[in-house]
Amino acid sequence: MKRMAIMMFVLLSFQVVFGQWMGYYGKGDGELDGGIGMTWIDSQPYINLSFQPDISIGKFGVGLGINLLYNTDNGAIRKEDWDEDYDYARLIRYLRYGHKGDKVYARVGALDNTYLGHGFIVNFYNNQINYDKRKIGLVFDLDLGVGGVETMSSNLGRTELIGVRGYVRPLYQSQIPVLRNLAFGASYVSDIDPDHNRDTDDDKISFWGIDVELPLLKSDMLSMMLYADHAAVINPPSQKDMMLSLIELSGEEVLDASVWDSKEAGSGQAIGLRTDFNALWNLVNVTVQVERRFLNKGFIPGYFGPFYEVMRYTTVGELAAFYEEMGGDVSVIDEFRSDYPGFWSQVEDIPVQQKMMLPLMVNKRNGWYAGLYADFLKIVQVMGSYQLIDNTGSSGLLHLGAGLSQEIPIVALEATYDKAGIDKAKDIFTLDARSVARVGVGYKVKPYLLLYMDYIWTFQWDEDLNAFKPQERVQPRVSFRYPIDL
Repeated sequence: MKRMAIMMFVLLSFQVVFGQWMGYYGKGDGELDGGIGMTWIDSQPYINLSFQPDISIGKFGVGLGINLLYNTDNGAIRKEDWDEDYDYARLIRYLRYGHKGDKVYARVGALDNTYLGHGFIVNFYNNQINYDKRKIGLVFDLDLGVGGVETMSSNLGRTELIGVRGYVRPLYQSQIPVLRNLAFGASYVSDIDPDHNRDTDDDKISFWGIDVELPLLKSDMLSMMLYADHAAVINPPSQKDMMLSLIELSGEEVLDASVWDSKEAGSGQAIGLRTDFNALWNLVNVTVQVERRFLNKGFIPGYFGPFYEVMRYTTVGELAAFYEEMGGDVSVIDEFRSDYPGFWSQVEDIPVQQKMMLPLMVNKRNGWYAGLYADFLKIVQVMGSYQLIDNTGSSGLLHLGAGLSQEIPIVALEATYDKAGIDKAKDIFTLDARSVARVGVGYKVKPYLLLYMDYIWTFQWDEDLNAFKPQERVQPRVSFRYPIDL
């Protein structure tokens, strides 16, 4: 089932060309959406009653998420959905003013596709990846022309991931064409509590960055912008810090730690070109972004990405595998493991914060990032991005999204898909611990009555494993959708 769902989604995406769709939840137009059906969560069936309206009034938007699951065995509501006071606040999926890129943009609730600046530090961040522990986040952007600010917070329930980017356009008041939009930016992003333990005072991970944007061409139909980014980790751990932490976790006693590198690193640069094309009275919009990356040891781009909520605090073994896929070198662990055979078995299943294993990125690396956006006739919106480290198998990271307008008859389609650890094309079609997928496909019996199927592949925290594990949801239902224009 999961392989067929992903294959269907990817094939549909390629048929309509890549583009940018801003998420599975939170559509731009007003719509009443409700339904009744069945949901299977890890093979356990539930009766599902849902009401998920999206209401837009001018620049304002609100989305609700009332989703009741009744156990077919005993008729009880699924307790994991309502075991915290925070669960009731999530009935409001989002509150929104404007859209990303407007002079004023604000959003509270689900953050499905969040980025700052050009995405070199925060890119496609998702605070909904753990479906049972979805968070209420905040995004606020303000563009005053001469300068502005972008901000984000992952969780209003408790302070965790926060980020800010400020920028200025020093020539904005001049009449110089194109150059009046030259901009200089600075960013700061920090997760002050990756392991959910306020008593730990050394687990914070923070980045700072600077960037510049230079417009090369700007018109109503075509614009091009050259940009560059520099980012660095603040107080990154060294290889020696990492190994001493692992030794402490294992209980081994090692007297000589001088063999490990105690130098700290953690920075990277990128230079990119973005081209925007608009034609046919804004009915065809295409954006192409290509970026060359130069990465020093101890640094990965887009650290706060679509998988961050899982990777921020997971097992030593999972982090070692993740960083190896991104071009890291685990030989230092392998050598130590040969001297102490029981070492790895004692530590690989222990959860730690992601930054502890950053020193596995021991080499300088170069890579590419590319993104495409397309909006055709206000009917089809699709997006795609891909990043890859040179000469490094399994370093591919893919993001896809697609959506069809309600105006299209017969079928409905909404989907997002993130996949890490891609080496070969066949890896795209396999769901595993490096995948997040949401696919919704419907057949319109009547214009507003649908036979609908949701397929969700996400994550949940497993108390026994003390780690995240994939969670599969299948949700067939009869759905009623009616556009509203207030």
